[in-house]
Amino acid sequence: MTPRYAMFLAFASLLLFLYCKGCYVSAATCHPDDESGLLAFKAGITEDPLGLLSNWKPGTECCHWNGISCLEDKRVRFISLYGQPDNPKGYLSGTFSPLLSKVRNLRSINFIDLRNMTGSFPKFVYHLPRLIFLHIENCKLSGPLPTDIGRLSNLNELGLKGNRFSGPIPNSLRNMKELTQLHLGGNRFSGEIPNFWDSFPNLVYLQLQNNKFSGGIPTSIASLAPKLGNLELNNNQLSGKIPESMNKLVDPFPDLAIERIASLDLSYNKFKLGKIPKWVSSSTVINSLKLAGCGIKMRLDDWKPSWTLYYNFIDLSDNEISGSVVNLVNGTERLEGFWMSGNQLKFNLSDFKMHESLKNLDLSRNQVFGSVPQSIVGLEKLNLSYNRLCGKIPMSKFPAAAFVGNACLCGSPLPACRRQ
Repeated sequence: MTPRYAMFLAFASLLLFLYCKGCYVSAATCHPDDESGLLAFKAGITEDPLGLLSNWKPGTECCHWNGISCLEDKRVRFISLYGQPDNPKGYLSGTFSPLLSKVRNLRSINFIDLRNMTGSFPKFVYHLPRLIFLHIENCKLSGPLPTDIGRLSNLNELGLKGNRFSGPIPNSLRNMKELTQLHLGGNRFSGEIPNFWDSFPNLVYLQLQNNKFSGGIPTSIASLAPKLGNLELNNNQLSGKIPESMNKLVDPFPDLAIERIASLDLSYNKFKLGKIPKWVSSSTVINSLKLAGCGIKMRLDDWKPSWTLYYNFIDLSDNEISGSVVNLVNGTERLEGFWMSGNQLKFNLSDFKMHESLKNLDLSRNQVFGSVPQSIVGLEKLNLSYNRLCGKIPMSKFPAAAFVGNACLCGSPLPACRRQ
């Protein structure tokens, strides 16, 4: 090897070392704006008992921090932080730093079950032009939604359920025309549900349950057909309109003509439906129907839904439904939960088919008769209290509360049967 060639190799090795070192430094660090914004978020956290942010450290590759994901250019695109609702110490505490706006390429934010995060609706999201998914759920954000929320016109999904937001839904929300999912349940929203749903041609999920909405169901919800797959309005203060010349409520539902509703929950409002609406019965893909406490007064045998085979969940509790559930239940194959408490049902429990898929059954406070079948052992939850059942209870894990109020039931967990 000539001295000149050896010198060339040494110089080339030095260049390669410097080049690789530069590559390593570049790959190992965040974009300075991303790092600054994320560390500002961490600085706003007062408690992190599970150490969710323990590896958020300056000078390291932020794309490998917990809950952070990047694309090829090493810019942060996704933040997903989840608390542990089953762990009393599984929550972050603090506030959302406005400097998160520096993470300019964010497309998706998921802050879920961070139960002790406080403040109002975070304004930093207005400065994230690429944001299309925003879920801040089960935190403690409060106050009204700002009128300028309509600036988030590129959002596909907005999830704010389980917070403490109050006041009306601002009309500017109608500017978010790209929405496919809107989750506002479990807050303190009030006033009438706005009548602007014809502004959302792609909306599939609409969840407004567990709030304080009043008035009727707006007619523009009909414009969501036939794409609407999930509608949850339960546990509000909704009702029909009462004309001065009438003594009864009129049907509060517009003729929605929704053929593909898959999940519907309107339970515990102030409806007096009388019977299950035709547009509900006509759905051929429905798998979850919940109309508890909706003023339904009918014989269940007279209800002829188009399709029951693939029902997963049915809750018609606390109505005035009479007759038998046998034809309905036996006509399903995937039933997991069936709740019919507080009605006037009268049928032989021996005729009730306990599907292998069935896990939750509540027939309490009816007039069900017959004996308790051995097949209840496959259930996870059961309530047969306050009926007219007789005989010995099969051995099971259920407490006495599941069987009380049946005059001639006996055996554990109730008093022993008398010898004849």
